[in-house]
Amino acid sequence: MIQKLNLSGQSALIMGASQGIGLATAKTLAAYGAKVTLASRTFETVLAEANKLTYAGYEAYAVKCDVSKHESVVKAVEYTLKTSGIDILVNNAGVIEPLTHLIESDPKIWGQAVDINYKGVYYCMREVIPTMIKNGGGIVINMSSGAANSALVGWSHYCSTKAAAKKLTEVAHKELIDQNIRVIGLSPGTVATSMMKKISDSKINVVSNLDWESHISPEWVAEGVAFLCGEKGAEFAGTDFSLKTPEGRQRVGLPLENTSGS
Repeated sequence: MIQKLNLSGQSALIMGASQGIGLATAKTLAAYGAKVTLASRTFETVLAEANKLTYAGYEAYAVKCDVSKHESVVKAVEYTLKTSGIDILVNNAGVIEPLTHLIESDPKIWGQAVDINYKGVYYCMREVIPTMIKNGGGIVINMSSGAANSALVGWSHYCSTKAAAKKLTEVAHKELIDQNIRVIGLSPGTVATSMMKKISDSKINVVSNLDWESHISPEWVAEGVAFLCGEKGAEFAGTDFSLKTPEGRQRVGLPLENTSGS
């Protein structure tokens, strides 16, 4: 742990928590004292990871959830509210497929990206925020991307859905600013995950050609999430907080340069 944070008494629901950023976030928030619920379409995986955290002395739960389906989100939220409550929502579920030019894309797969990357963020906020209002506050972290502000070849689905999700963050902030609910986007830059491996293998655009050593670790992103959940994260409500800038990394307490070879 690199920060002086105490999230004891807080409960976090992390979407897309079976691997990568989501799993790292669950582990990090738990280490800072939060109760965590790991959500994913692959229930067996998150159940195993939640059990590991439990054996390590943390309070952790698992729930099956497909964020592209509203009814699945409703059930996952209901379960989490019964077991631990939700003070923090981390919208991390996302897909990078189809990695191809717009006119060559499969409409079904392209549409699935919209359902997960964009509508999934809406579904989760829609179902969690009313309880946060009732409880007098909460924190929503939406995993964003530099793609929200860029136009990258082969990423018509990803750039457009991330841009749409960014606007959801901004609108939710305006609607909830007086309800003690903090809604923030986190733009981590490129991260050494299985998704990034797919991007690298695709050779579709400039991001595909970045050196692997330039990508930060999922654990760095998790520290960014934890920072935004702490007191000092409040000033960034309604914005897209970036870990790509020296200023952003410095605020979190991360090294200014990636020297880990992640």
